[in-house]
Amino acid sequence: MKQKITIKTIAKELGVSTSTVSKALKDSHEISIETKERIQAYAKHYNYKPNSLALQLRNQKTKVIGVILPKIVHHFFSTVIKGIEEGASEKGYHIMVCFSNESYKKEVETLKVLSNGSVDGIIVSVANETLENKDFDHFKELVSEEIPLVLFDRVVDEIFCDKVVVDDVGAGYKATKHLLDNGRKKIALITTPNHVNVGALRRQGYEKALIENYIKTDKNLIIEIDEKKDIIAQIEEVFKQDIDGVFGVNEIYAAKAIRVAKKRGLKVPEDISIIGFTDGLISRYSSPSITTVAQHGFTMGKQAVELLIERIEKESETYSPKKIVISSDLKLRESTKPSS
Repeated sequence: MKQKITIKTIAKELGVSTSTVSKALKDSHEISIETKERIQAYAKHYNYKPNSLALQLRNQKTKVIGVILPKIVHHFFSTVIKGIEEGASEKGYHIMVCFSNESYKKEVETLKVLSNGSVDGIIVSVANETLENKDFDHFKELVSEEIPLVLFDRVVDEIFCDKVVVDDVGAGYKATKHLLDNGRKKIALITTPNHVNVGALRRQGYEKALIENYIKTDKNLIIEIDEKKDIIAQIEEVFKQDIDGVFGVNEIYAAKAIRVAKKRGLKVPEDISIIGFTDGLISRYSSPSITTVAQHGFTMGKQAVELLIERIEKESETYSPKKIVISSDLKLRESTKPSS
């Protein structure tokens, strides 16, 4: 008995992309005759059958949208859920929220379950481990099956789908410039590992602001947090550099930086100014309250679900993915020294 194969199997065996296989099986003019015949012959030999549940997903609407988030602890993701829920409800859809817990394996398994007919389309913020592995085949296979997909916040450029992002470079620039305008010169950056694209982009904005002020980037002032280790201990290392400003790429890093500053006998904002990212409860109710970059998660969620529903309801031969970039703004609070 011949093995049961999928589009992904054919792509791997023939050394082509899943998208090429999908188009060849649909007899698309975009694929060369030679490649098309080779793929079709292989599929016929192994008695390839399209995913019936995926076909059902396209033909019979459930009015349910799947959402996969990396984690729930961040205020940002909770505001995104509110935006998605409101936008979905306005169009008569319900949402099903799942969590990858930053795990590649969990993300793959959850995507597989949701794409088997449970939902009409899926909204995802990519897991940390997936970004680190750089293995995006599960998304590519979803796209090749023509299941509507929108990525938000943590996105992957090579995935052919709609995306909604914050202007992370601009946000990093605004945060750093605010500290520089307040007279800070030795500014530390507490960020994510470089494979997490949002952190990498915020770092670009940080470096851009420094360059504009004729300050050379000092790698000793940049710390990439490994969340599997003691975060406080890692932040303490950068404080040994006699810094006078801190930009944390999320509000948790900023709050922990304030804790380290107090432990070292530094007054915030008199001795050191600290700015974070995400206008959540931690930022509002820390002592002192934290100046932060507001990401507008609600708007991002609503934009994401509007794009997805448009894709679900607008069946078209030609599909051109959209990318929406949402600007951010600063919420000024007690943790930064007022401009003189």
